[in-house]
Amino acid sequence: MRVLVVEDDAETADYICSSLQAMGHVFEHAADGKQGLFSALDSDFSVMVVDRMLPGLDGLSLVRAIRSAKVETPILFLSAMGAVNDRVDGLEAGADDYLVKPFAFSELSARLTALARRPPIQTQSTRLIVADLELDLAKHSVKRAGVAINLQPREFRLLVYLMQNADRVVTRTMLLEAVWDFHFDPKTNVVETHISRLRNKIDKPFDQDLIHTVRGAGYSCHA
Repeated sequence: MRVLVVEDDAETADYICSSLQAMGHVFEHAADGKQGLFSALDSDFSVMVVDRMLPGLDGLSLVRAIRSAKVETPILFLSAMGAVNDRVDGLEAGADDYLVKPFAFSELSARLTALARRPPIQTQSTRLIVADLELDLAKHSVKRAGVAINLQPREFRLLVYLMQNADRVVTRTMLLEAVWDFHFDPKTNVVETHISRLRNKIDKPFDQDLIHTVRGAGYSCHA
């Protein structure tokens, strides 16, 4: 089992990580929310343990961001915030389980094992393919003609949306809402800049363009 532990308290993190290691599990530790988000989007984990009160990016925002990126890895909140409303907020943010501190590692381990055993959600739809371009949502990976392509998290989200809407025209407004969660026009060229960066990685090294500008309308991803 490969576990991401997002915990800012050094003593708690060391207790969890050393116990996981003693049981033969592999772990990665992130000491703040921003580092946790980067790790969650950059690597493939069996399950994640997330604290609620984190520096940089709080636990609720972290989990919402992970789910917005279509990462379905099971998440367990581990927090001293144990009121009913706190637990409800955590689960509604996208977590799968909630354990209140102080805790026994035996219970944490049992819950993580149970979460890791759950079958992947909609495994049949975790892979998107357009021509020779393949995107794997579960592994957070992109390949074209068998060549691995490294994307930044926002670029990945942008490509996911384009590929999920393959052969359709998506407008700038649609992209702002789906990829940036903007429900207003920021009056910047953020969409155009990221489309350009994406084309440099997805299209430029290859013979055929897959990301097309539809003049006066938006963009489309197709062969």
